Formats: sequence, structure tokens, C-alpha cells
Amino acid sequence: MVRAIDGIRNIGIIAHIDAGKTTTTERILYYTGASYRMGNVDDGTTQTDFDPEESQRGITIYSAAVTCEWKDRTINIIDTPGHVDFTAEVERSLRVLDGATVIFSAVEGVEAQSETVWRQADRYNVPRVCFINKMDRIGASFERVVEAMRSRLRAKPLVLQLPIGEGPATNEDGFKGIIDLISMKALYWDSESRGAEFRTDDIPTEYADDAELMRSELLDSLSDVDEELMEAMMEEREVSLEAVHRALRHGTINGLFQPVLCGSSLDYIGVQPLLDAIVELLPSPIDRPAVVGIDPSPKADGAAVTRRPSVDEPVCVLVFKIQSDNHGDLYFARVYSGVLKGNSRLLNPRTRKKELVTQLWHIQSDSREKVDEVFAGDICGIVGPKDTATGDTLCDPQKTIVLEKIRFPETVISVAIEPDSSADRKKLVEVLDKLQRQDPTFTANTDAETGQTIVSGMGELHLEVVRHRMERDFNMKVKVHKPRVSFREKLKSSKTIDTQFSITTPAATLAFGLQILAEEDSSGEAPVEVGYKLKPGLMPEGLVKVMMESLRDEANGGGKFGYPLMDLRLTVTKIDFRELESTETAIRSAVAQAFGKLLNEGSMVVMEPVMALEVVTPEEFLGNVQSDLNARRALIVDSDRRGDLCVLKAEVPLTEMFGYSTQIRSISQGRASYSMEPCRYAECPPDSTK
Repeated sequence: MVRAIDGIRNIGIIAHIDAGKTTTTERILYYTGASYRMGNVDDGTTQTDFDPEESQRGITIYSAAVTCEWKDRTINIIDTPGHVDFTAEVERSLRVLDGATVIFSAVEGVEAQSETVWRQADRYNVPRVCFINKMDRIGASFERVVEAMRSRLRAKPLVLQLPIGEGPATNEDGFKGIIDLISMKALYWDSESRGAEFRTDDIPTEYADDAELMRSELLDSLSDVDEELMEAMMEEREVSLEAVHRALRHGTINGLFQPVLCGSSLDYIGVQPLLDAIVELLPSPIDRPAVVGIDPSPKADGAAVTRRPSVDEPVCVLVFKIQSDNHGDLYFARVYSGVLKGNSRLLNPRTRKKELVTQLWHIQSDSREKVDEVFAGDICGIVGPKDTATGDTLCDPQKTIVLEKIRFPETVISVAIEPDSSADRKKLVEVLDKLQRQDPTFTANTDAETGQTIVSGMGELHLEVVRHRMERDFNMKVKVHKPRVSFREKLKSSKTIDTQFSITTPAATLAFGLQILAEEDSSGEAPVEVGYKLKPGLMPEGLVKVMMESLRDEANGGGKFGYPLMDLRLTVTKIDFRELESTETAIRSAVAQAFGKLLNEGSMVVMEPVMALEVVTPEEFLGNVQSDLNARRALIVDSDRRGDLCVLKAEVPLTEMFGYSTQIRSISQGRASYSMEPCRYAECPPDSTK
């Protein structure tokens, strides 16, 4: 079935952990008719958290794709994790989505991971609609959350609704419904129908003045983006609903503001207006700019090419996730242009190989529906490719294009693992390979000195989930050793290295000289960048490639203390090339000699990952928490109040944070909570790497 491209909404639901993403998704699926039962996170019965580990822990670990229909629009939803250990799922989802719904808890407001996902959405210029959830909870404050969005996220919240009351509905002033500032009506939901039915009424008298004031502010903001609306206001004419919706949609799609709605998903309040906002305000694929990539063909010389979201364009697909299991790989892909058909061959420009697409599927969380073709703007599952990785482009072999890859954060924690039985060593390698293909923030390699298998990830929970998955899905039991932090090495100051390699053997003389400028590079494009500044023709092109490849290999081998290098740019500025003596062997030897000299003579320092930590604690335990953080080399950067609770923000080395969850419970009688995410790398004291 051909879906009209302007009727598709590809959206992600993103938020801090426990803000209510999965519950909101369950309500959406129920009200749109995509599911006939309403799942519950606490009972482990939600559609999108179908993995056994997710059901057991009550958190989202893997992004799940589901499709539903609302008001003749098709909504492809990706429910993403809120825990920082699984931030890669958010990163790759936002890369392929056209819009996002950001959910905030009315009690906790803007939290640490809220800031992270907001920055990720900023990076990909994703338009957003915001939903302040849990208005029925004790301590809920709509106004406080909106203000925190302005101050902490530098957002431009545009309030479309006001809550009628705040806190538990059993209280006199509790949350009962919402005021729609566009229609200027009050909406009340029926709990007996589980929120499927709601009624419209006049705004309660005590809220009328506030509603008029907020509507006036809303129209003022919209008049800045719509001339017709501005003229109507200046002439004091009635503003049409059509003009309001047009201005809202234009401003949202262009990131001029972020509409804010409110409700309580658990109590079935406010979900249908959120659905209306998703289909009316968030963009379809044709509302987004044409996707830009690079033509990889030799003749094109890296020229930029675009693909419009049209079925008439050559097919262009981005693979953003791989789900591996014992029955083969399922590739999640966004079709940016053209028509993708089953049993077709597409080119992977990275490998320069053609991949066979044998089957196409529409994904509904853990179930699939086979289809013959998928059209521009849609999201689907692909079966068939063999050598395709996350972030790869698949395209028409005659009209090639490479889209920008998905960038993932570097791992921060490692553990050594070994199989229970030595007979399982080969199986362990195969299982780790499958897991790495699925999760770009999980890596595995063998320590050259000890022979141990080292696996790395984004946190203790991340590695624990991976280990459980190995046991459950692959029947692979492993022993896990003590966690260790992923240190890095960095060059503190620029250094120029001159080296001259020369050796005479009975067969021949080998010689090659080069000068390398090593300097700090904080662009973040890659841990190590290599390049050259040489006059053309000094050396054959093939040998230049050998020199660059050799330099890259040396840099990837680690630094002076054995840790991976970071923020380093290596530029070859001079060479001493001799026609007969500067062979490939001579070049590789000279590069190795120069790199060794750099490590010995350069000012190399060890860097450790520093985490951004947010602790929320009752005031009586504040002293205990601060004392404990000081003992962990933490730098407290801010403190605030959130209702009756104190919020501490600190930067603390990851080395000091093992076992913190147990400690924080102990010193606060289980009443404090915390969240943590990677912040930066900092030079560490000499004894921290032991």
C-alpha cells in the first residue's frame, strides 16, 4: 500500500529515565487502535518493552519501532531509552527521524538526561513538541518545568495548554483536566473508559484570567511568524483557527519554538491532544530539507548530491540499527528517496559491494508484517545484507550517494570476560561479533599482553545487560572480572618530529625520511586525524597512501602508556624520498620510528573520563552526600532546590563511581537518587590508573 509522503510522521519519544515515555507510547497505541490492550510498565506488559530484560527492570533498553494511524496520518514511533548507558539508541533514532516528542516529569522537571537528549535533537535540527507528564503527582509544577526548559535547555517553550490543578486528583486542588488555549475550552477525561472518552466544557472561573493572559502571550508569539495573524491582531479582528494552526506548524517545523502540552499518561489525561499536536505540528518527510550526501564515484571527487523525499528519485536508504539473533540479522532502515523493493540489489558505497535485499518488513515492536516494497519517507526492516554496518548507506548502483554516518559516543568502562568452558572460546568470538554489530557503543578486543578478552561499554548497567543477553539469547555463560575505566592519552603541546630511516643490507639500501607535526585537535571528528601538506609529485600517489595508512595504524596502536590516543592531529610536512631506496618497507619503518620518537619525546598525559552527576536528596542527607562526593574527587558545580529536595550537580571521575548506587542508598536511607552521564576527559593523577 502506497502511503502519501505528506501523511507520514516519523517521530521519536525521548526523555530522561522514568519520565513516562513508554507509558505514553502505550496510551498512544491504544487510542489509535494499534493495540487492543493497554500495557503497564510495572507489570512488564508494554508492547515496546518486549525484551525480557526490559520487562524485568521496568526500563527501556532498546529503541522499538511501532506504527499507528491518527486522523488519516501514519505515525512511525520510535520509543527510546532514557538511561544514559543506552544513549546510542537515542542517537541513531534522532538521526533518521523528522520530529520528536520530548517528555518531562512535572515533578523532576529538566533532568540530566533531558539535557542530553535535547542537545542530541539540536545537533540533528529535529523539531520538537513537549509534553509535561505526571501532573497528578505530589510536587508537580507546570510553571517550574517551563521555566527550567528556558533556563537549562535554552529552549523556546510555547505554552498551548494549562493544567486544571496540580498534584493528586484526590486533593481539592489536584489535577483534573487541561485548558486548551487555542479553543479556549476545558477538557476532562473519563477514567471509566480509560481515557478513551473526554468532554469539553467552559473554562472554570478561577482559571479564566490566567487563560486569557496566556492565550494573549501565545498569539503574540505566533504573530512574529505569521503576517496575516499579526495584521488581524493589530486591527483587533478575530484570529482564525486556521491562521493559528498555520503559524504553529511553521514555527515548530523551523525550530522557532517548541509547543508545550501537559497531562498524565498513567491517568489517561491529555494523550489525544498530544496525538493531534504530533500530526498537525510535526513535519512530514517532505517538510524537511532534502537529504545531502557525497557522490563516492571516482569521477565525482567528493561532490555533494541531494535526494528529495520522492518516489521518483533514485533509491537511497540509511541503515540505523541492526538486530542480531540466531536466525539472522534484521536491519532497521529509513528510506530517504525512491522505492525500495524486495529481491533487489543495492550498492553499499563503504564496502563497494552490492547487497541483496531479500525481504522487507514493516516493524510493530516485536512483530513483523512482510511487504513487497517500501516508499520514500518510511521506516522498515530489511533482511538479506551480509556486510552492512550501522550507519551505512544503501543506494542505487547507478546513482550512488553516501549519507553522513551516525556518530556514537566512545566507551567509558571495560571488563575482562572469559567463557565458563575453554571449549566455548570460538563461540564467544562469534557472539561478541554479533553483539558489536547490533550495538555500536559495545566493543570487544583481545589484550595483546594478557590474552584476555576485554569488552567495553557506556556503563555498568550496559555491560550487565549485555552479559545477561549473552546468557539468555546465545546460551553463552561467561565469567566477568573487575570493571576498569577506559583511559585515554593526549599530547599536551605541539611537537615536530624529524626522523631519517636508513638501513643497508646485502641486497639493497632502504631509506626514507619524514617530518611530522603533532598537535592537539579538539574538533571531535575522530580520536586521531592524519594528513599531509606536501607539494604534488614529490612521491608516487600509491606510496603516499602507504605512508598515511602506516601512520594511522601506528596511531591506532595506542600511546606511550598503552591507552588509546585522543584529540591528536598528525600532519606530514616534509619527506626525503629516494626513487629506488624509499620502498614500501622503508616508508613503514620510518613512520614507526617517527611515531615511537613522538611518544618518547612528546608530553603525553593520561586522561580519565569525567562524569556529569546529578544527585537529588532530602535536605537532611545533604551533608552525607557532599562528604561522600568530596572523598570521590568530585567537583560540585551547582546546587539547587526542587520542591522539598536538594539537587547537587557535580563532575566526578568515573574511576571513583563504582558501587555508588549501593553507597548513595546507604547514606540516605534509600531516599536519594542520582543520574550520571559522560561529560569530558580530564588529566588524571598518576595513581588513578592503577
